[in-house]
Amino acid sequence: MIIPVLLGILVVLFAYVGFLLFERSRVFKPTLAVDADPTSEGLAFEETHFVAEDGALLHGWWIEAEGARATVLYFHGSAGNIADRIETAKALHRLGLHIFLFDYRGYGRSKGFASEQGTYRDARAAYEVVRAKYADTNEPPVVLYGRSLGAAVAMHLAGERHTLGIVIEAAFTSIPDLGSELYPALPVRRFGRIKYESLSRIKRLHMPKLIAHSRDDIFISPEHGQRLYEAAPEPKRFAELRGAHGDPGWIHTPGYWEILDTFIANITK
Repeated sequence: MIIPVLLGILVVLFAYVGFLLFERSRVFKPTLAVDADPTSEGLAFEETHFVAEDGALLHGWWIEAEGARATVLYFHGSAGNIADRIETAKALHRLGLHIFLFDYRGYGRSKGFASEQGTYRDARAAYEVVRAKYADTNEPPVVLYGRSLGAAVAMHLAGERHTLGIVIEAAFTSIPDLGSELYPALPVRRFGRIKYESLSRIKRLHMPKLIAHSRDDIFISPEHGQRLYEAAPEPKRFAELRGAHGDPGWIHTPGYWEILDTFIANITK
């Protein structure tokens, strides 16, 4: 009797561990090799190494803009690393903004293993890098900009630190919501450990918000963006985009560029 029970327990344990490993592999998809830098797009930059509150060694790029009206702290999505976001940085730089790109732990040259709580710690550390650039104030002119997974991290930081406004692009309401849509046969809601509860979080964010989502997004459906927008308090604006999940919003929606520019202008007056 004992042996079959032990075997049953082992099977359940291995299945649970396998589920957790699968969950982590779906949420975090880092690339370690940083095979480009901002000079490839003609941008001068400062290599930045900094430390999270738990000692994780992190890496980012500080890109200055002459006469910048604010700094964009950019939070990238779940795959790749900052080398894949250089064209995005160049585009945002044209708006007259300093840009700080950084990698979460386990991505690129940032050390450690990615986790939900780890990304929150990394975000706070990146914010302190930007704050140090504005030594004369505790409320630096920072605009948070997050895409996909990065939007969830940005929303969490927005609840903890001062920001002029936040851009939320191609975001999900929560990992359990998204996971149950993508993998309906798996017990995501019951056994999942990664949450990123953005829908409940956005209800407490009262700074200006630009929420953008593509109606063509087949990975994170546009309903997620709509639900986030409906739950968000004013001031807020919604921008409907076109194109695939991984495409920058302005690639297939030229009007989005003007919306972004207007949003930045209004919050940096």
